[in-house]
Amino acid sequence: MDLRKLKTLIDLVQNSGISELEISEGEEKIRITRHLGAAPATTLVNIPLAAADTSSAAVAPAPTAGAVTAPVLLEGHVMKAPMVGTFYRSSGPDSAALVEVGQTVKEGDTLCIIEAMKLMNEIEAEVSGIIKSILVENGQAVEYGQPMFVIG
Repeated sequence: MDLRKLKTLIDLVQNSGISELEISEGEEKIRITRHLGAAPATTLVNIPLAAADTSSAAVAPAPTAGAVTAPVLLEGHVMKAPMVGTFYRSSGPDSAALVEVGQTVKEGDTLCIIEAMKLMNEIEAEVSGIIKSILVENGQAVEYGQPMFVIG
């Protein structure tokens, strides 16, 4: 394989959200992997103050005048995007959201859909619990590893 092509593939992996790329050309086969560090179960995120559930979250000091969000440390399992794509809360444009904040979910329940390369991928809950927060807006692009839900 040409070294320029190999460099281009390495740059593609480094600059995208993918963690592994495998390509076969005839008898040649190349695999490029990027190891991402493990993230803690609790993540610091910005959410609107009106949506902050202070009974189960540790709220940061009050923001300065004019600020509309404050960092909130949410406790629970953080569901992260398993792929790059477009986040959808419902199965169709006229359908109700699959889950809402405060709803109880079981492991394996569908939480959302991520559209990637014209394929609709149902994303299932990794743990059972209550949806504490939805961190992504409907129709928003998500990156690999981006926090989407907090389940407590």
